[in-house]
Amino acid sequence: MSIRLTKMAENREKLIAAARKAFAEQGYAAASMDHLTAEAGLTRGALYHNFGDKRGLLAAVVDQIDSEMADYAQSVGAKAADIWSGLLAEGAAYIEKALDPEVQRIVLLDGPAVLGDPSQWPSQNRCLQATRAKLEQLIEQGIVKAVDPEAAAMLLNGAALNAALWLASSKDPQTMLPKTLDAFNMLASGFLSKG
Repeated sequence: MSIRLTKMAENREKLIAAARKAFAEQGYAAASMDHLTAEAGLTRGALYHNFGDKRGLLAAVVDQIDSEMADYAQSVGAKAADIWSGLLAEGAAYIEKALDPEVQRIVLLDGPAVLGDPSQWPSQNRCLQATRAKLEQLIEQGIVKAVDPEAAAMLLNGAALNAALWLASSKDPQTMLPKTLDAFNMLASGFLSKG
């Protein structure tokens, strides 16, 4: 990688780190572009060059955090005894991340308000494809009913995402979490083959 490309990548990472801190502490609306660029030791020009505007910077921060959430959920699922249990564990781990204040504020509250429908975010699409692949295996093994794997993946991922959104906006997410996880597991169990 050339020195110029390396420097651009470093600047991008500095801006994302500064924005992540500012958005978590102050919220998107209150975060000052001048303050966060100063925190990164860069100019507004660097922000515009890398992200277009503050909204583009938020999209990059949301993508980073949401991708970390998905990676965490997949690592939890990978420890399960089988693919189905792993899929449920992934959904539960993703939902539980709604208790993290940074995730609540940036991904689940400000993200949808500024960036729109989370199901259209690139990070959500990557999750959808991973879920679909697991469902295809489960259908092939006869563990899950013969159903369109894309539709099933969309519904399971949508349930986990909406559960996380709901928890993030509730007055007492800690109390709501066990009820939410029970409902998610009950909903998901409808895909299981009875035999």
